[in-house]
Amino acid sequence: MISMTFSRVSLDQWRALQAVVDQGGFAQAAAHLYRSQSAISYAVQRLQQQLGVEVLQIQGRRAVLTEAGQALLHRARQLLQDADSLEGLARELDAGWEAEVHLAVEGVFPTDILLQALNQFAQHHHATRVQLLDVMLSGAEDALKSAQTDLVIAAMRFSDKLADPLIDIEFIAVAHPRHPLHQLGRSLHHADLKRETQIVVRDSGQQNTVNAGWLGADQRWTVSSIDRAISLALRGLGFAWLPYPHIATALRDGHLLPLPLVRGQRHRAQLYLHYTQPEHAGPATRLLAQCLQDAAAQTGAAQGEPQPE
Repeated sequence: MISMTFSRVSLDQWRALQAVVDQGGFAQAAAHLYRSQSAISYAVQRLQQQLGVEVLQIQGRRAVLTEAGQALLHRARQLLQDADSLEGLARELDAGWEAEVHLAVEGVFPTDILLQALNQFAQHHHATRVQLLDVMLSGAEDALKSAQTDLVIAAMRFSDKLADPLIDIEFIAVAHPRHPLHQLGRSLHHADLKRETQIVVRDSGQQNTVNAGWLGADQRWTVSSIDRAISLALRGLGFAWLPYPHIATALRDGHLLPLPLVRGQRHRAQLYLHYTQPEHAGPATRLLAQCLQDAAAQTGAAQGEPQPE
């Protein structure tokens, strides 16, 4: 037979002790908790009896924590905070708040905007968990068709889904300063690119994979993420069209340089925010979507590199 141990001290007793300490006395604690002073005194007295440890000592007119009381109250504060959070979560779930939101994010979406949105979401509603899925190209379409996803940030707008424009991303053809293309010392044509290695990011989709951008080079490195593509470019292993927000620092510091192409050096892509099932979107899903839109609106204007004069 498995024996079970039950707590002899209630949350109400720990809350009474905390109030006595924080409010500076039994009378103040009683007023703070809207209870009688005798009820507060009895709760703390029973707590000490049940624990078998003295937690308060009376010094003059003040009740002062003992050394044991300080250690116990420190742990009790976390216990009370967790209990309050648990009750808050129960109220939110009862009101229809989702326990978890699944967000699929196109790999070119700026990380700083994503983090700003998640931070804003957590400040408003920290109880709902957020599951992130990184996707590229048609991987967003797979995510939209999946019942496991609530929101999708995609670099394409699907005809059977309603979507809101989120942010415009500029892509720039770049290479390491010592890359052979930069050593030519002249404007570049596509024929020059064909002789060099191009770095491309693999489509994460499983159903209808697509190719995006210029893929004219005979030799290619194919990687699974934007960050991996940037790492290869920084090591001079090829050229690539990369999203400006991800390489702004490398461009500013001279670790990557724009290729002087006669045409096609830059192109722009619009990212969209999709609801997979807008008619069933809960309040947490809608809040996260609003946080993403707010963060994009606040910082989106700073994402495009100023055009050369």
